[in-house]
Amino acid sequence: MLSILVTGANGRMGKAVQEAVNTNPDTKIGAIHTPKESLKLAMSQAKVTIDFTVHNFTDEVVATAVELGQPLVIGTTGHTEEQREKIRAASEQIPIVYAPNFSIGVNTLFWITRKAAEILGNERCDIEVTEMHHKHKIDSPSGTARRLLEILNEATDTDYDKDIEHGRFGNVGPREQGKIGMHTLRGGDVVGDHTVMFAADGERVELSHKASSRMTFATGSVAAAVWLDGKKSGLYDMQDVLGLV
Repeated sequence: MLSILVTGANGRMGKAVQEAVNTNPDTKIGAIHTPKESLKLAMSQAKVTIDFTVHNFTDEVVATAVELGQPLVIGTTGHTEEQREKIRAASEQIPIVYAPNFSIGVNTLFWITRKAAEILGNERCDIEVTEMHHKHKIDSPSGTARRLLEILNEATDTDYDKDIEHGRFGNVGPREQGKIGMHTLRGGDVVGDHTVMFAADGERVELSHKASSRMTFATGSVAAAVWLDGKKSGLYDMQDVLGLV
């Protein structure tokens, strides 16, 4: 039975991950970690760590996992490019599943979005992305929306920094050809809604995913931990876990 450390144990996702671990017949809680406790001690009591905390804690999680040679599942979002690079560097020494979303449905949305963008393109269609989360979420756009935008960039040969428009305000003029719109909503207790829209003259294609429970993410992260056990060093995501690549 795979022994798992859950960080951020008192948070919303931490509690959901603990429930998912206890529900899975192939896993058990090896340890939990909360702020001010020894991360190294907690990590030494488990075989794999699942981290859904905050981005400024990731450096310590990654460094400790490398020190102990422990596989790592990272569901935290909002990382800077410098932090992403540290994760990539660490994956040369330990196996890491690093994904913006662990839902099977969302990862299906990633796959479908790529195919739709390859077929419809941004010359024929105007592409817009919207996402909504609860009022406590601190990063914007969400990690899932950011990954959707990166997929769209890859499929349409556009650039995240140059071709993504984050909202519109004032007399901005006609929509510029080829740009991709990104719109973020926050409110209430929304777990996570994401929509990719391809709008052309006379028709519109919308691809949407709506999460109603954090358990969909928690269950996926536990499945990723089980899949990761025994893997060689490398940087993986849920597309690898689900065999969608």
